[in-house]
Amino acid sequence: MTRRALPGTSVCRLLADARATEAFGEELAIRLAPGDVVALFGELGAGKTTLARGILRGLGHQGEVGSPTFPIVQTYDPPGIRLPVWHVDLYRIEDPAELAELGLAEARADAALLIEWPERMRPLWPDALRLTLAPADDGRALTAQVPVAWGARWPPR
Repeated sequence: MTRRALPGTSVCRLLADARATEAFGEELAIRLAPGDVVALFGELGAGKTTLARGILRGLGHQGEVGSPTFPIVQTYDPPGIRLPVWHVDLYRIEDPAELAELGLAEARADAALLIEWPERMRPLWPDALRLTLAPADDGRALTAQVPVAWGARWPPR
């Protein structure tokens, strides 16, 4: 169950398993637009890539979706997907100077960004949707910090 949240507030939701996590991502994808940033927080194995997979499937991607830990950035472009997306994993970033080389700010002009390990990026855009995944007794808990920029687009079903 999702509690309604006013933009600029936080809301929690229980996701029972990996399938529920992907389904949440698919619903979120309907609301995603170029320029959006979805910051995915959580420990190793929390479900960040599973949620990103759901978003990409919801946008029409049919192929595999793996964690971009080693390439750091994996891009997805139309026509196989509704809008351009950069799936980014900052886990291996150690020097903030490396972030500038990625060109995320420039990519954001035309694409949506899904960023795993966003805490390695300082500062993070204030209009980013911040989603934190954590283990819970009955699956995983998702906490969303919803920025005002998401307005009427929140919450997904």
